[in-house]
Amino acid sequence: MKSFIFIILFTITSLHSKEVLLLHSYHKGYAWSDEISKTIEQELFPYEDIELSTLYMNTKKINSKSYLDKLSLLYKEQFNKRNFDLVIVSDNNAFDFAVKHKNTLFNNLPILFCGINNFDQKSFNEKQLKKTMTGVLEGVEIEKNFELITLLHPNTKKILILNDTSKTGLALKKDLNPIIEKYHSLIDIEYIDNMDIKKIQNKVSNLDKDTIILFLLFSKDKNNKYFTYKKGFKKIKEHANVPIYGVWDFYLESGLLGGLLTTGSAQGKVVSQMAIEILENDKRVEDLPIITKSPNQYMFNYQELKKYNIKINNKLKNYTIIGKPKSIYEEYTEFVLLSTFSIVILTILVLIMRVNIQKRKRLEKDLQNRIKFDKVLLNTIPSAIYYKNKDGKILGSNQAFADLFQLDIQDIIGKTAHDLYPYEIAVKNENVDKKLLKNLGQDNSELTLHFPNSTMKHTVLSKAVYLNTDGSIGGIVCIMDDITERLQQKQFLIQQAKLAEMGDMIAAIAHQWNEPLVELSAQVQDIQTSYLLDELESLSMNTFVNESMIQIKYMSKTLTDFRNFLKPSTKRVLFSIKKSFDEIFEIIGKQIFYLNIDLEVLYKNPHTEPLIYGYENEFKQVLLNIINNAKNKISESIQDDFDRFKITIVVDSNEKYNIIKIIDNGGKIDDKIIINIFDPYFTTKKEGTGFGLYMAKVIIEDKMKGIITVQNENDSVIFTLKIPHIIGEIDENITTRR
Repeated sequence: MKSFIFIILFTITSLHSKEVLLLHSYHKGYAWSDEISKTIEQELFPYEDIELSTLYMNTKKINSKSYLDKLSLLYKEQFNKRNFDLVIVSDNNAFDFAVKHKNTLFNNLPILFCGINNFDQKSFNEKQLKKTMTGVLEGVEIEKNFELITLLHPNTKKILILNDTSKTGLALKKDLNPIIEKYHSLIDIEYIDNMDIKKIQNKVSNLDKDTIILFLLFSKDKNNKYFTYKKGFKKIKEHANVPIYGVWDFYLESGLLGGLLTTGSAQGKVVSQMAIEILENDKRVEDLPIITKSPNQYMFNYQELKKYNIKINNKLKNYTIIGKPKSIYEEYTEFVLLSTFSIVILTILVLIMRVNIQKRKRLEKDLQNRIKFDKVLLNTIPSAIYYKNKDGKILGSNQAFADLFQLDIQDIIGKTAHDLYPYEIAVKNENVDKKLLKNLGQDNSELTLHFPNSTMKHTVLSKAVYLNTDGSIGGIVCIMDDITERLQQKQFLIQQAKLAEMGDMIAAIAHQWNEPLVELSAQVQDIQTSYLLDELESLSMNTFVNESMIQIKYMSKTLTDFRNFLKPSTKRVLFSIKKSFDEIFEIIGKQIFYLNIDLEVLYKNPHTEPLIYGYENEFKQVLLNIINNAKNKISESIQDDFDRFKITIVVDSNEKYNIIKIIDNGGKIDDKIIINIFDPYFTTKKEGTGFGLYMAKVIIEDKMKGIITVQNENDSVIFTLKIPHIIGEIDENITTRR
């Protein structure tokens, strides 16, 4: 029994239609109100459970307090037995009426509004209307229309603005005043809102050709003579001999040229969507924010554009043109399409067999030509190219790939990566292929191949998945770009840059050897004296040998570090940043000390060994170049022994990078040249090569995939190096240097 009652109640509830009241401020026949009504009806029409009732307050003609009071009594009688679910009000008079009578007439129903000018947010909040009222505001964009006029008519010398003294007209005047103030020095502006119709007609008929009319409103003249919107505009249009722009779309069909227009249809569409959200999707009014940006559009009258020869297609992007005549095709589209379709069908029926035969022959010939062309094209490309199926078996290649492995093309077909590459490379190749086939992506990786004739090739292997004509995965295309020569040239430049540093390096070694040589000299003289005085003992001799060997080993280590520096790094290794700095300071530390330069190295994470995966000697070359540049710059800046300069090195890291900052206070780099210091051949030294910092950038950014930058800070220069923790994948047998 309970279930039966529930079903009955549910059925009754589902059959209940949702009533919506649309209350207009103005009268039926007023274009603005009609456009809003038309749009709301169209938007709500698909919803069979929504019933729309429309009332017009007619306040364009009468808006006295007594009239509105009587109207409220009339509505109270009309609404006595009506149960509205939602109220929509259009324009300010209906909005004010709804606010005033929301408790007595509408029983705190949800109220949506549109076409509202001069919205007072403060008053709205004070009256606590947010829970029951929301909607879309109307706003004319007068300044945008000023900009449009000057854009389309750059030679305009005067703008005549026509308005009236209605409530809306006075609000527009308030918004217009600051715009007139802004533009009055650029263009002559005349504003009229209190003149009888005859004088206005006489004025617009005698305007110069370089004048534009901006029509806002005209519903009554100085003598309080009332005009409908069409009649008021028509009386001015028929006497005007210059273009007329406006701010409302309902004047377009009466001869308004256009502008950035406020449209009733846009207002109606937005408020309808809000109504659907509330009625169909159970949204609360307070969950729908007030739309403060009026949905205005650029709209133009085709005949007026043509009359004044105005082109807008290259000056505006989004706009609408009304009244554009249809082409013959547009007017007789159905007939043209039907005729064309009939002709095509008849032609196909007559020629279908012949076309099919010719097409088959042509396709076969084209396919043969295409195969020959693709074969020539592939073999002309110097890069090695091959393609394989999903199982990794090679289906074909070009001649360059066959030559690379010293095989015939026919012998390559059917082979896999295991037949061509070492085991480790083949396994890695298969893993990359699996990932590509899964993601349908692309991949680029570097590959070094060793051949039986003791040659070695460095290549960039680029892969991409190709699809069959039915969309299924066909396999993978691989292109091997030989970069051996490029790497050799780059390595040669790096070595050249190292050789350019040799002068400073030799001077540094001289400083390093100075103290041990003095020490050895003193020890030799001491031995000689002991021998002459017959005081030489075996203990003294052992001491001499031990101390001498300490100095000699120190000098030998300096030479070893120097030799290692000159030796190119052939492969990437995992090495210690701290060790790199220690080895550099073994070479140039004395020079820095003798120049009275304070050297400080700060490790932000002293308990963690900062490691880099890359080319160790090239990395030390970068550090040496930057520190040498700082040292040389400071040495040129020293005026006396009391000058104190400092080189500070800060080593830090984040999730992605090891970060090294090399800071010296020997004076900033000229702002005019700081952006060029990494350019090749750019130098400020008389005998400089311009290679040092250029190669530093190549090593850090190209070879080690990092970032190097420079900046001035007060009188200091800061070089910042950001090196990734890991570049690509590290082999299991990676060499680690600490």
